[in-house]
Formats: sequence, C-alpha cells, structure tokens
Amino acid sequence: MSGRLRDRSSSQAKRHSHHQTTTTVAAAAAMPNFLTETLPCPFGELATNLSDSALRETAYEILVGACRSTGGKPLTYISQSERNSERTATPTLTSTASLQRSLTSTAASKVKKALGLRSSGRKKVSGESDSERVKKPVTIAEMLRVQMGISEQTDSRVRRALLRVAAAQLGRRIESVVLPLEMLQQLKPSDFPNQGEYEAWQRRNLKLLEAGLLLHPLLPLDKTDAAPQRLRQIIRGALEKPLETGKNNESMQALRSIVLSLACRTFDGSASETIHWADGFPLNLRIYQMLLEACFDVNDETSVIEEVDEVLELIKKTWVVLGMNQMLHNLCFLWILFNRYVATGEVEGDLLFAANNLLMEVEKDSKSMKDPNYSKILSSTLSAILGWAEKRLLAYHNYFHSDNTELLECVVSVGVLSAKIMVEDISHEYRKKRKEFDVAHERVDTYIRSSLRTAFFQIMEKVKSSKRSSNKNQQNQLPFLSILAQDVSTLAFSEKAIFSPILKRWHPLSAGVAVATLHSCYGNELKQFVSSIGELTPDILQVLRAAEKLEKDLVQIAVENSVDSEDGGKSIIREMPPYEAESVVSNLVKSWIKTRLDRLKEWVDRNLQQEVWDPRANKERFAPSSVEVLRIVDEALEAFFLLPISIHAALLPDLTNGIDRCLQHYISKAKSGCGTRSTFVPSMPALTRCSSRSKVSGVFKKKEKFQKAQSRKSQVGTTNGNGSFGIPQLYCRINTLQHIRTELDVLAKRTIVHLRSSESHNNNIANGTGKAFELSAAACLEGIQQLCEATAYKVIFQDLSHVLWDGLYVGEVSSSRIEPFLQELEHYLEVLSLTVHDRVRTRVITEVMKASFDGFLLVLLAGGPARAFSLQDYETIAEDFKFLTDLFWSNGDGLPADLIQKFSTTVKAILPLFHTETDSLIEQFKYMTAESYGSSAKSKLPLPPTSGQWSPTEPNTLLRVLCYRSDETAAKFLKKTYNLPKKL
Repeated sequence: MSGRLRDRSSSQAKRHSHHQTTTTVAAAAAMPNFLTETLPCPFGELATNLSDSALRETAYEILVGACRSTGGKPLTYISQSERNSERTATPTLTSTASLQRSLTSTAASKVKKALGLRSSGRKKVSGESDSERVKKPVTIAEMLRVQMGISEQTDSRVRRALLRVAAAQLGRRIESVVLPLEMLQQLKPSDFPNQGEYEAWQRRNLKLLEAGLLLHPLLPLDKTDAAPQRLRQIIRGALEKPLETGKNNESMQALRSIVLSLACRTFDGSASETIHWADGFPLNLRIYQMLLEACFDVNDETSVIEEVDEVLELIKKTWVVLGMNQMLHNLCFLWILFNRYVATGEVEGDLLFAANNLLMEVEKDSKSMKDPNYSKILSSTLSAILGWAEKRLLAYHNYFHSDNTELLECVVSVGVLSAKIMVEDISHEYRKKRKEFDVAHERVDTYIRSSLRTAFFQIMEKVKSSKRSSNKNQQNQLPFLSILAQDVSTLAFSEKAIFSPILKRWHPLSAGVAVATLHSCYGNELKQFVSSIGELTPDILQVLRAAEKLEKDLVQIAVENSVDSEDGGKSIIREMPPYEAESVVSNLVKSWIKTRLDRLKEWVDRNLQQEVWDPRANKERFAPSSVEVLRIVDEALEAFFLLPISIHAALLPDLTNGIDRCLQHYISKAKSGCGTRSTFVPSMPALTRCSSRSKVSGVFKKKEKFQKAQSRKSQVGTTNGNGSFGIPQLYCRINTLQHIRTELDVLAKRTIVHLRSSESHNNNIANGTGKAFELSAAACLEGIQQLCEATAYKVIFQDLSHVLWDGLYVGEVSSSRIEPFLQELEHYLEVLSLTVHDRVRTRVITEVMKASFDGFLLVLLAGGPARAFSLQDYETIAEDFKFLTDLFWSNGDGLPADLIQKFSTTVKAILPLFHTETDSLIEQFKYMTAESYGSSAKSKLPLPPTSGQWSPTEPNTLLRVLCYRSDETAAKFLKKTYNLPKKL
C-alpha cells in the first residue's frame, strides 16, 4: 500500500480535474461527517497559560529571526510606508532572498507529491464572498505573515526589533540569542500603539522565559542552584509591575544575568554557542506546531498551500532554536495533517492519505530514534491516532460503505501502522514485541469481529423494532429469527463483496473471520430461542430452516475464503460449531411424537376403562374403543407427515414404534383377564376303581348330584354371560383384535404412500416400512388365538359344564347320553356364527370343536367315580362321538371334513380301548409301563403320572380306561396293584 498511496498524486490529478465544486462534494461524501471531533494535543499541556496566539507570535519572531540570521544579505529595516509602496512595484526587496522570493516562480510541490496531496488552484470556501477572501500575497514572507495571522504592524515591530538586536550583537546567530530577553530590551513602549499593548507584550515574553527556562527546560534544573528561584521572583514582580528594560537598568541587568546563566547550561558543563531557551519539551513542539499550521491555506483550512516546499524550507531554519530534527519534524507534521483532517470534519480525504504516507516515514524513524522524549511524544501521538482510527474500525460498518472503501483502506493502514510502531517502541498498550504481520493480523482480526458484532446487534434491534411496528399493524410477518437470518446472510455477502477484499491485505481470512463472528452471534440467539421451545410449531420450524440456510451461506463463504490458506480454513471452521438445526428439529419432532404417544396412551387407557365389550354396540360387532384408538393413530400419522420437515423417514420409526407399543398395550388389555385353556379345564379327580355292583347302587345319588350341579352351573353361566367376560363379550374382543389387525395393514400401506410423497422420499426406506406395526399385528394374532381358546374352553367346560362334565354318562350310559350337550352346543354355535367376524369364525368354531373333543375324552378318562363303562357301552359312546363330529360337519356347511378328521384322531384312537377285553387291557398296560419304566417296573408296576396327552399307547391312558371299566377283573387288578379306592 505504501507505493500505492505514495503514487496517488498521478491518479488524483485525473480525479481532481473536474469542477472543484464537484470535488468538494465528493470529498465531503467520502466519510459521514457526524460531529467535528476535537482531539487532545499529544505534545502535552504547557505549565503556563500561554495562548495559541502568543505562541504563534513567538513562532513568527523565531522564524523571521532564523531566516534573517541565515540570509546572504545584511538585515535592512523597511518602514511600513515603503513596504506598501514597494508592494505595488517589484517584489524584490533587500531582505533575505528566500523570504522575499516571488510566488510566481513556485514549481510543483515535491512535498505534496511525496505525501500524495493534490496540486490544484485554491478552492473557494462555501459561503465565502469575494470581499472576505484575503488578498493573495506576492512573496513567501508576506504569505507566511498572512498564514500565521500576524498583522503588518506586528511584523514591522518584529523586524525593527531584530534589526536592533543584530546591531547590538553583530555577528551572533539566532541560536546564540535568548530572543525574548533581547526583544524585551530592544522594544520600548513607544514602539507600541499604547501602554496596555506594550505591557501585554512584555508579560508574554516573561512567560516565555518562565516556560522555557523554569517550567519546561531542556536540561533539568539543579535544586541547589539559586538562579531559578531568583528568576521566578523577578518574573513574578514584573508581572505585577512592568519591568524597566533600559540597557543600564539594574533590574534588567539582573534579569539578563540570570537568564543567560540558565540558558547557557549544557549537559557536560562545557561552553556552547547554542543557548537553550525554547528547545525543551513540550514548549518547542507547541511553538513548532504553530509554524507547521502555516502550511494550510488561510482561506481553505482543508488545503495545503502550493508553496509548502518553500515554507517548510524556511520553517526548518528554526530547528536550531527549537531543538528539532527531521524525525521530530515528521512526527509533528504527521500530527498536524491528521489533526487538521479530523478537526475539519473529515471531509478532505487527501489529508488522511498524506498522514498515512508520512506515518510510513515515522515508522522508519522510530526504529532508529531511541530518545526518551521522542518515544514519549511518539507514543502519545500514535495513541491519539490509533484511538481515533479504532473508534471507526471497531465499528467500520457505521462509517464506511461501498463508495468510500479507499478511505477504509487508508484508515486501516493508519491504525495498523500506529499499532505496529507502538509495539516496536516503548509502549503503554503493548508490553511485548511481536512479529510485524502478527500485529496487523491481530488488529484487523479484532476490527472485523468487533464491527460485525456491532452490525449484528444493530440489525437485530432494527428487526425487533420492525416487528413491534408490524405487530401493532397486525400484519402477518415472518418469525423474528427468520428475518434476522435473512438480514445476517445479506450482511455476510455484503461484507465479502465490499470489505473483505480490502481487509484481506492484512488478514488473509478476513471473510472467514467475519462469517465466523456472525455465525457465533446468530448462534447465541438461536441457542436461547431453542432453550425456550416447549413444542414444535410451524414458526419454530421456519426459524430452524432459516438458521440452516444461513449456516450454509456462512460456511460457503468461509470455505471459499480459505481455499488458499495454509490449513484450508480448518481454524475458521472450528470456530463455527454447527447449529445442528436438523438435530434440533429432530429433537423437537421426537418431543412432538412423545406428546402424541402419551396422548394416545391416555386415550387407550380411558377408552379401555369405559369399554363394556358389547357386540351390539355397532353392526361390525367390535369395540367402539378400538375405532377411537385407531382414529387417533391415523390422525397422529397424518399430522406427522404434515410437519414441514425433511427427516420424516429418519423419525418415522420413532412414531410407528411408539404407536406399536400403544396398540400392544390395548391388545394386552383387551385379552387380559379372559383366561386361557387351562383356566377352564376342570382339575382331574383322583383315580378310583369301580365294579358292576357299585354302578347300580349309586345311580340315584349320582343323578341327584347331577341335577344339583346342573342348576348351579346354569346359574354361573348366566352370570358370566352378562359380565365383561361373558361369551358375547369374548366374541366382541375377538372381533376387535381382528379389526385392529386389518386396520394395521391399511395404516402400514398408507404410511408408505405418505413417506414416498414427503420431502425425504427414499424408496429403500419406504419399502422398509412394510414392517411397521408388526409387533402389534403379531400380538393381534396371539391375542385372537388366546381368546378363541379361552372362548371355546369356557363354552365347553364352564357354560356347558352342566350337560357335559356334570351330565354326560353319569350313572347309566344309555340314560345320560350326549344329546342335551349337543343341543345347547348347537345354540352356542349359532350365536357364534352370527357374532364372530367371518375371518376368524372358522378358527373359533375349530377351537370349540377341539375343546368339545377334549371334554368328551375328559369325561371318559377323568369323569370321576360317577362314571363307569362296560364293554357294551362302547357302541353308545362311539355313536355319541359321531353325533358330536356331525354337529361340526353340519352336512358340509360346517367345518371341512379333513379338519374334523385331523382333530378327532386322538378320540378315535382311544375309543377302541372301551370295547377291548379287560385282560387284554391289563396286559397292554403292563407292557407299556415296562416299556416306559424299564427294569424298575418288573418287581412292582409304578403308578404312571397324568400327562394329559391321551394316547392308546400311553400307560396313564390305559390305566384310566381300566379305572372306569365296570368289571370285577379290572377292580381286582387296581386293588391289588395300586390299592385304589372305590370312591373318593
């Protein structure tokens, strides 16, 4: 940038070739002029109340004296009248050539070119009339007088006094003269318009002596020296009463003696031709400041005069008096240019560019200049400049825009250079040295982050204000964070396009740092928002979508900015932890799912509590609660796919698994308490033996017992039939589970359709959802099977117990046959056919058939001592069983013949045992027992346990046939072998 800013003069010549008014407007628009800023002078405050005008007059005296003492011609005083007459004639006067050089001979300014200042004619200040413009002087001396605001009378008096000083001290140069002391002696009250002006002038010179020798001396005062105290007393007295300044005046002689003794001091005590009275800090800098300000056009405070080269050449002649050098000059001139730019409202950008170029020279100077006074002034000056620059750079979005990026580049350069110089110098802000690039990188990094944060919060406040306004107008607006995300994205792209290309010079990842800052700012707001979310709403989803889009934009900018970086932008990306909007959405949807499932569970429990399982509740003969539960399930699925998300497929299992669990809960409750097969099968009575005599003698008692049991069982059956677990209610439960099973298939197919039409369409996932609700479907099948068995065994062993268990074959077989049982069973089957769903009707009837077969066998093999069968009873029993199977076949309208054949096999295999001879049965029993128990059965036949698995080859089955055989041989065998009783 150094070369670019140094070469600005060529581009400026073109840029300023337009009408000057246009240039002024453009310059004024270069940066917003908020308020003219006043910066404190970094040179320090004087310990005396010398005004700027007093310092300016002193500076002018030193300047004229320095120029005259170095001139090639003798000093000549020219009266005011002669001066006025000569002004209209030739400009060549008898004084110093440099002072009286004609302005018409001024060439193009080298200083302006070096600083990048434009060279142009004087601009007319807005609102200034022609009569108000100061007449342009014709010589450098005249111009300097005008620039410094010195009147012609004062100029004439100064020159007259200097002429007298020169005459009195012929050959002495200005640096060997205490100018205020000599001026006090050479000028009398008669040289002033009035006594008051003379006394004011005298007080000024005395204060100068005080400031230069006592308050701000170059060499520290010796506390043991009495001269400072005597000088203070003289000055204090003279300030109260005017000092007599005659040559031979005693007080004047005393003043001269003390002043010279203090001014001629040196560090090593040696003699020196240079007298120190105005070269102590900060007095010398304040005086020099007055001289440098003469470089600005008195008619245009923002413009450096074209004759700046000649003026600076003359000003440098004062260095010997003021103790200045090129480095101090550069530092002071830097401040003058910069302060003038700020003080004039920052309308003339050229002044700032010039200050930046001069700052580069100061940077070079600071590396070689280690004087403590210089370091102190350097630090205070750069602190003031850096403070001003950082005020703008820490919020550069408020000060810069697409039309003044050149100015931004300059301000950044000023700020970075100031910071780097302070790091290298003894600084109060930076305590350790760092690499040059690190300082620039760190500062710009800070500027970017600070300004982006400021811009973010300003945008946020603007959006909030807009939202409040729109709410009052009842307008339907986007959610706050959605609007903010859009505006932040716009800001990010604007930053990338406008500012990042400039800032990239100091910070290669400037755009990345900017978006990382915005990412963090928005992320903090999003985090607070997410933490306050109670449930999923469309507005919340809209915000999260906007956040996801913003994050993609910011990451894209960061990645593009990091292509050429050493780490590929990893450091910046690490600063941008993902918003995880999708994860937030996922969690919210999971929460939404949980809420729905909890609601479904509540509905399941509530409906189950109210359900009476009445098949007459509707024409489909299933429970109304199942309709309600399935409706809620369907609504939950519909609502889920209406959510404006893109992760339906990923979260669908959460919902379907939850629904599956709720439905399993319903199914479990629907079948709970209904019992199982074993619930209704009566316990088997202990084994007994019987004979033909016992069968006749016990007939009456057995019949009486049968009638009481019949009455009791009928009453029990009626009660159960009206309860929640009666046969009709069991039918309703079976129908309900079948209905749920059917609807699950419909729901699964509908879910796939929804999923394929959603944003997250994926054939593989969609095809996989065919397994949805599979646990509920399996539970339905299991529940239906359990309920079918429970219903069948309840019908046979509980509702029809009075005609089966308590009636069939009790007493005489011929008089207690199966007909009553078949009549009542047929009635149950008719009701069953009308009530149970057609898809499970066959299954229920099959279970009833199996239960009746089991009941028939149980009567034959475990019917208790009330039953006894002879060989002649076989035909009756076989015929009764055929009647039973015919009932289920129903002339081809009932169960399939092969199904009947399948489940009647066991009965048909056992029935032949009832017409097998007793001896043969005993032999078969012995053989089968020996086969089952081996050698242990040879000495004594063990009592085979009841397995419940009846078979003609199973010992317990054979034993039971013998137990119910009305035969003496059988009774004796049982008595002898197992000592079985005849009755319980």
